[in-house]
Amino acid sequence: MKLLSTNSCRVANNLGAITTIDHLRETDPEAAGFRPGQIEKIWAATEGLYRTGFSPAITLCVRRQGKIVLNRAIGHARGNGPEDSADTSKQLATPDTPVCLFSASKVVTAMLIHLLDEQGHIDLLDPVSHYIPEYGVNGKRNATIYHLLAHRGGIPKISSNFDPEMLYDTPAVMRELYKAEPVSPSGYRAAYHAITAGYILGELIERVTGKTVRQFLDESFRQPLGMRYFDYGMRPEDRDAVAVNYCTGFKPVPPVSTYIQHVLGGSLELATDMTNDPRFMDTVCPAGNLYATAEEASRFFQMLLDGGEYEGRRIFNPMTIRRATLEVSRPEFDGTLLMPMRYSMGMMLGNKPVGLYGPFTQRAFGHLGFTSIFCWADPDRDTSVSLLTSGKALVGPHLPALGKLLLTLSRECPVSRQPRPAVLSDNRHAPAFPI
Repeated sequence: MKLLSTNSCRVANNLGAITTIDHLRETDPEAAGFRPGQIEKIWAATEGLYRTGFSPAITLCVRRQGKIVLNRAIGHARGNGPEDSADTSKQLATPDTPVCLFSASKVVTAMLIHLLDEQGHIDLLDPVSHYIPEYGVNGKRNATIYHLLAHRGGIPKISSNFDPEMLYDTPAVMRELYKAEPVSPSGYRAAYHAITAGYILGELIERVTGKTVRQFLDESFRQPLGMRYFDYGMRPEDRDAVAVNYCTGFKPVPPVSTYIQHVLGGSLELATDMTNDPRFMDTVCPAGNLYATAEEASRFFQMLLDGGEYEGRRIFNPMTIRRATLEVSRPEFDGTLLMPMRYSMGMMLGNKPVGLYGPFTQRAFGHLGFTSIFCWADPDRDTSVSLLTSGKALVGPHLPALGKLLLTLSRECPVSRQPRPAVLSDNRHAPAFPI
């Protein structure tokens, strides 16, 4: 990654030549409540983001009123990174290209935990040590499942001398977490747990169910929702289809590089390189290595938006979705991210007048992933959106274009005049989705 450079990819003059549209799935926008020209504005803003050169590949899926109105890809899954030459072999990105969701994986892991609670196997207010006795030492005895889901577990990092290579060795990670001392009492303050809580929640799933996390995910979500990918890691036979991640934007220098080290426990380049390592696709990182297409991620959030139902099949009780998306406390300064955040038990929430998912998205719920992945649902706009990118940049010329795209999505998917209904557990209908 060059210091005095924007580290951008090559941008073709003819964007149509590197754009793939899923004509089979995209429906008439007017059938989903759009006026003529609104979808074109959203896609134009997406092209504007691509033209900044910050991401070799961008895939976007937007559902409104349950209908897919955009499912497109622009750019290359591999071969057009900042350091690739013009004659490097390139692979076009398509709507079927799987992308690592990074921290957006946390929502899926959290919902597996909420499912166990719904089934009566756990209680979210139970101490983690009730299920994992080894965890209840060095001041963590009273840390609850709720605390971990809400980023209040007191262990935002593994340790100051943590070797990133350990991420390929889950038992070694767990040993470090067992002996870790919290930086603050559990529940005391919010501090984003980038990867730590995910490992503990994954271990909890395995101990309670007697199955691997992958097996439980497969039977709970992947198969019922008809997903092709949507798994922690990636099967060897599918890896040639995965979008490669690239460091882009300005090379981080202090204080930005210090901030990245504070949040990730390593540099931007190291974190990006590790995600392209085959060992990262072999392992399970419940907080950060779920792979999916943009449409699959949008499908999952649409199921949540629909109160836990997909094509007539019930995945969750609607009350579970309500519980999972309720704000856990007033917005407060996050000790890791160093900014005000709104959390539920497993999700990052939108805000007003401006939030993570655009202006006036206070009821939106979802998650960001590694600086440039956005997955969310917005009950007010009746939308589920998945914006996946392969460029990893914290600072760069893409930021205004990214902000414009989020603004355009918020503006061109206006708040619905009719509140969307919610299906209650006794099959009665409520006047609005209860979030």
